[in-house]
Amino acid sequence: MLTFLLNQQKIETDQHPGTVLLDFVRRDNRLFGTKEGCREGDCGACTVLVGQLDGEKLTYRAVNSCLLPIGSLQGKHIVTLEGLNGTENTALQDAFIFEHASQCGFCTPGFIVSLTDFLLNNADLKFEEAIATVSGNICRCTGYASIRRAIDRFIIEIKNKIDLRPGIRIEQLIKANQLPAYFADMPARLTQLTNRAPKARNGKIVGGGTDLFVQQADALREASLQFVDETPGSHQIKIDNDACIIAAATTMEDMRRSPIIQNIIPDFDPFAKLIASKPIRERATLAGNIVNASPIADFTIILLALGASLELEKNGTGRIVALHDFYLGYKQLDLQPEEKIVSIRFPVPPGDYAFHFEKVSRRTHLDIASVNSAAFIANESSTITLARLSAGGVAPVPFLLQETNAFLTGSTINDTVVRQAMDIAAAEISPISDVRGSADYKRTLLRQLLFAHFHAKFPQYLSTEVA
Repeated sequence: MLTFLLNQQKIETDQHPGTVLLDFVRRDNRLFGTKEGCREGDCGACTVLVGQLDGEKLTYRAVNSCLLPIGSLQGKHIVTLEGLNGTENTALQDAFIFEHASQCGFCTPGFIVSLTDFLLNNADLKFEEAIATVSGNICRCTGYASIRRAIDRFIIEIKNKIDLRPGIRIEQLIKANQLPAYFADMPARLTQLTNRAPKARNGKIVGGGTDLFVQQADALREASLQFVDETPGSHQIKIDNDACIIAAATTMEDMRRSPIIQNIIPDFDPFAKLIASKPIRERATLAGNIVNASPIADFTIILLALGASLELEKNGTGRIVALHDFYLGYKQLDLQPEEKIVSIRFPVPPGDYAFHFEKVSRRTHLDIASVNSAAFIANESSTITLARLSAGGVAPVPFLLQETNAFLTGSTINDTVVRQAMDIAAAEISPISDVRGSADYKRTLLRQLLFAHFHAKFPQYLSTEVA
């Protein structure tokens, strides 16, 4: 029996854990403020808040309910638009009305829920971060200008009503009539529910479900499923013996927010925002990105360039496999039956180094790459002491450019060396023509992305053009 809170109501259900929350709230609970749109996590019409206790702290994140299986909701608080409404409009809803930011209204609930995530989690309530928070919400009517005006108007108004000091945000938003008063009772109520559901020990492993429930939603409604541990420790990122160790259930957004990752890769925030919308990053796990084995998996390409290895475990026995050895062929893995990824680890780089990520897709943001590439380059002045460049979309697997890396290591950064590296990379890949571009196009893209890495990080050693 699954037990969780839906708005103010305690839910106890024995429905199949593969039932997605969108269907559960609309079909079984008649909460039609949560809209059914794409069912692929692209439009944001179905956005809800998921609240989870971390010790005594209650944290809410906006996610797509169309890809969220109820089996992962034990002990959590689910908030739909109806759960945000009081007897009067909130200041946020009034701002949307005043600026005509809602026309047909189909997308508006998703925007309101996503912006509530922003209110709960953004320290300074900056306009730019509000826009980033609604990156997963699409509107086909307004042209977005009125939505941007509504957000700007609302931020100015709400900043004058609440105390921005950390640790009191829910209390302050209740006081400002932006959250209903019942939110104050949620920590105590959730404490009574946590960890009551039995854990399945076999069946298909479900992490974030952001790809599984796009590709296999119907089958998963009847399959035996086991859900990854979502306790706070299961999302841990730590440094141990000069290695960065990332728990398998860590999400893309956990990684983006991590001070440890930000310290190792200062530019990681803009890289991550190229990869997926915030609601998808809140659910998508690193282990899921890896075992999905897409040749263009963005986070896998990043981890390859970082020199990552995988800690695998089966029945108490563990082993370590280098990430670039994990892929045996298209969708083929060095993973035994019932073996699981426990953690992902990479060496914390010493000395001077640069890290860079590039991606080309039809849309600049939130799209599947035609070709992507990451580069780790350790250097002493203009001499490369270690190079690890990776690329996606150019081989049947996420690809480490080993011949290119061997050539670059020990070389001096200049136009000639970079041009030679581009030629070597173009020769060692094996792209195919598909809907995202011809093989020749992808080969050209990789050449240009390699130049972009060096031009972005070492412009002092290069001219501005390359053949």
